[in-house]
Amino acid sequence: MNDLIIASSPQDARALDAVENHHAQLAGALAQHVGRVLALAGNGQEADTSARDELVAWCDRELVPHALAEEKALYPAGLAMAQARLLVEAMLAEHGVITGLVDELRTADPVRAAAAGYALQVLFGSHLAKENEQLLPLLVAAPDVSVVELLDGMHELLGGHAASHADSQDSTHAHPDAGADRSEGGHTCGCGGHDEAGYPELDARAVPHAIRHATVFGALDAVQPGGGMVLVAPHDPLPLLAQAEQRAPGAFEVSYLERGPEAWRLLFRRR
Repeated sequence: MNDLIIASSPQDARALDAVENHHAQLAGALAQHVGRVLALAGNGQEADTSARDELVAWCDRELVPHALAEEKALYPAGLAMAQARLLVEAMLAEHGVITGLVDELRTADPVRAAAAGYALQVLFGSHLAKENEQLLPLLVAAPDVSVVELLDGMHELLGGHAASHADSQDSTHAHPDAGADRSEGGHTCGCGGHDEAGYPELDARAVPHAIRHATVFGALDAVQPGGGMVLVAPHDPLPLLAQAEQRAPGAFEVSYLERGPEAWRLLFRRR
């Protein structure tokens, strides 16, 4: 977000940050799942529906409950505001399109799944931009609206249920091994010796700095055992690797494919 947002209370300002970070995690996870669907379709693997099934399962578990939680927690307050009513009505219509795309994915062949998945990713990104940049600023600025109270108990919206699950599953949802020597062992050189073909790529340079790490963590959470992801960063992402290691150590092998100066490309492969 480029504009300064004045919240009616410090609590609402923190709630805004929490919602935006969860949105970033959802966007990152969706990008990872859709990237795998696109990769399989691009490789001509018509019989492999695993990526499609994983995307649908994630949508049923995370994306659709998130949309329903928004409709219960945030949207009624927006509908009550004259300046937000038309916006919320349009966003409710988008929820209908989103759930329709998820239903289409359930039985789609790999090519149609790639088309539906990409459409879902584009629509969801536009939808989140409306929430982050239009609806939420209106809500947190309104003196008669408490975003904290609106979100009370709505853990689906902030990812509370997912966070507690991840904390109990460190061995399967661990993150990059930032403690490894990047010059010796673990294949962390810049020679590109790993074959990154077929792995989804997340270009973090296009993600706003404030939500960049949350977006990457969301994408990494969606990487399946034996799978991987290529991260493109504007600099050597040592702080991100350190944060990821603190979250859950050792589940990813990290390989540098390119070391600047224009971009740093890293391959994350879940062990």
